[in-house]
Amino acid sequence: MANIKSAIKRVRVAEFKTNRNKMVMSNLKTTIRKFNNAVENEDKELSKELYREVTKKLDKAASKGIIHANTAARRKSNLAKKIKTL
Repeated sequence: MANIKSAIKRVRVAEFKTNRNKMVMSNLKTTIRKFNNAVENEDKELSKELYREVTKKLDKAASKGIIHANTAARRKSNLAKKIKTL
């Protein structure tokens, strides 16, 4: 365990950021799962609505540094390909 005041704070901050990142990633994965289910059920309207939501969340996660910008772009591209198959 850290003894120095600044080290104790760094541990607290790291824990806070880890929890926030986990929350954002969990929410993102859930939304992507909903999107994939809509595509499998061939629900075009719902999948388009969920695509907008997913892209918004991906961009936000990339801007916060939770995921890399290229990862967000790649995932958006793959999801767009899925919509085109409908």
